[in-house]
Amino acid sequence: MVFVFVIFLLLWGGLHVYIAERLLSIPVIAQYLPPHILVPVMVFLGVSYIASRVMEHYELGRLSHVFEYVGATWVGIFFLVFVALFAADVVTGFGWLLPALKIKIRVGALLVAAVLIVIAYVQAWRIPTVTEYEVALRGLPGEVGGKVLVVGSDLHLGSMLGHRWATARATQFATLRPDVLLLVGDIFEGEKETHAGWLPVLRQFRAPLGVFAVTGNHEFYAGPEAIIETFRGAGFRVLRDEHYEVLPGLRIAGVDDPAFRKAGKRDQAIALQQALANPSAGATILLSHTPVLAERAAELGAGLMLSGHTHEGQIWPFQYLVPLAFRLVHGRYDVNGMTAIVGRGTGTWGPRMRLWKRSEILRITLRSA
Repeated sequence: MVFVFVIFLLLWGGLHVYIAERLLSIPVIAQYLPPHILVPVMVFLGVSYIASRVMEHYELGRLSHVFEYVGATWVGIFFLVFVALFAADVVTGFGWLLPALKIKIRVGALLVAAVLIVIAYVQAWRIPTVTEYEVALRGLPGEVGGKVLVVGSDLHLGSMLGHRWATARATQFATLRPDVLLLVGDIFEGEKETHAGWLPVLRQFRAPLGVFAVTGNHEFYAGPEAIIETFRGAGFRVLRDEHYEVLPGLRIAGVDDPAFRKAGKRDQAIALQQALANPSAGATILLSHTPVLAERAAELGAGLMLSGHTHEGQIWPFQYLVPLAFRLVHGRYDVNGMTAIVGRGTGTWGPRMRLWKRSEILRITLRSA
């Protein structure tokens, strides 16, 4: 882990040097932001998010939240500026081609980056869109057909997406008239000092047949036990490699995120087998934060698998990179007769920015097949 962290710091620092050098090559920027000003500012921005994680560990409260907001926002801005300047370098052959136009092209790249930053910021602040699906499940009793699932994933509640935002989402969930509310991991971003204060907010998440949740990788990073107790205190049924019969003929199963297995716990495939054990004549819905082992879930009898985690890249062009890690990225898939649906996330991770698609809530109407 130390080796990986050192490599990350070297890469992160090197990219900042690259951007600083390109910015200083533009005369108007060099005039008003000379190196003795620009370099300290970029160093501060570059270490802000890392510093916020250290401050959170030592429970420094609001100060860590300020650094988190500055640092996370800078991550989004930094990436779009880097992509724009790198594209300009590709066009100019890193300064060897079109030397007379090199500076103008870099200025144009910065203007394009500025427009993208504004669009991404506005998109992330818009109300999550609602995507509707109908799913026919084998074994689902006819009288259960028509029940509505409302699904939220990757809320990342914390200092960036606080109580007001969460309360608005609880209201939005309620307007969709769910029979069951499902929260598919990364519900908290991970701030340890805020868990108790969240109980009154989380208790507003309601549905007639219950609220069901599974853990995500962020629950693991933050220390899951306190977070899970908070969920239970809010009335959520947390499914940890287990299942629960909501209605006769309909059960919901859930597994802890694969991140939990890295701590020496059971293999994810074994956990999946336990969660889907004792198959019944009815229909089973599986909640798995990370969209993996879908084929195995289908073999074990799940009729519908719901996941998140990918954020569909969140900021362009990451949506072209996510498929390198995950086969299921966003939307609806048929996996050996099982329906799998991956949401792009109801909240945002890191920077409160999205390019190009808004955050998402799923509304799924069940049908008997």
